[in-house]
Amino acid sequence: MREYILVLLIAAGVTYLLAGLCRRLAFRFNAVALVRDRDVHTRPIPYFGGVAMLCGLAAAFLVASQLPWLGRFDLVEHDSRAVLIGCLVICAVGVIDDMFDLNALAKIAGQILAAGIVVLNGVKVYWIPLPGTIISLDDGTSIVLTVVLIFLCVNAINLIDGLDGLAAGVVAIGAMAFFVYAYWLSYEQELVRATTASLVTVVTVGICLGFLPYNVHAARMFMGDSGSMLLGFLMATSLISLTGQLDPSQIAIEGTGLAFNAYLPLILPLAVMALPLGDLILAYVRRTIAGRLWFQADKQHLHHRMLELGHSHRRAVALLWLWTALLAFGAVVVGMTAAPWAVAALVAGLGVAAWLTWKPVGRDAG
Repeated sequence: MREYILVLLIAAGVTYLLAGLCRRLAFRFNAVALVRDRDVHTRPIPYFGGVAMLCGLAAAFLVASQLPWLGRFDLVEHDSRAVLIGCLVICAVGVIDDMFDLNALAKIAGQILAAGIVVLNGVKVYWIPLPGTIISLDDGTSIVLTVVLIFLCVNAINLIDGLDGLAAGVVAIGAMAFFVYAYWLSYEQELVRATTASLVTVVTVGICLGFLPYNVHAARMFMGDSGSMLLGFLMATSLISLTGQLDPSQIAIEGTGLAFNAYLPLILPLAVMALPLGDLILAYVRRTIAGRLWFQADKQHLHHRMLELGHSHRRAVALLWLWTALLAFGAVVVGMTAAPWAVAALVAGLGVAAWLTWKPVGRDAG
């Protein structure tokens, strides 16, 4: 655990220290978010937050590979290297888009290229847990499913990045919940505790925490597509890599409450990514009904609707963070305990969040 904490601090520190430099570079290269009709910000804000996060990621992976414990596992080093290369590709695509506004097809091609890199290096979905059985996937199905999952996660985080601090906070919370699950599972089942999923998620938490001081309202810097696509890619690969390093037959203990764990690899990604994926699905349905292409932007995302309900910028972000925390950590706690009180606490928490979200509010400051 100490090495994971060190890696998290390295990721956060490097991201924070380089964000200021990246901010200046964004101004120099005119990578600036101008004010558009669908935007919430009221003045031009520089991009390149994703570049700072990529540097934090690379530094953390480099340190991890040299540590006496994490550095001993060849599979973790191999997979993290593949993830890093994919991150370089997808971040580069995002940087170009932040500077020159790429068309949708070019961005999709870059996303598929990045997904192909990790797939060719063995980071892919190997099995799916279903009630009563665990399905092993053939190569073709595994590749297609992996690419589709990466594509969905990348674009889900990209779409939810619409309020200051929202995407970074949601991803940090979701990644921390998944880290807790992956680490606890390996400890409880006496499996190896060094997994690509644990490393990637803890580093993801670090780069988000390092970037948030620049991005919370009122933001001094945006992550841009280079950052949102990077975070979506990291979330996808961390979730996917878990199936390649855990034996599914060891996840459940028959006759105990831990049998629920067999389904957590399927349930937890949905809980962690519930808000971004929900927003993505709603956007697709909404735009299709309106006769528009799914990637044509509008101002009807979840965060826009929160503002329409009367919530301030900060309050809307805090509530969406709360929803993410309840869904992600709620799934973990229910899976770890399989106790009725955990389910009751989760339902009560969701009820409170719903009341806070939809109760009438006035336009407060912030």
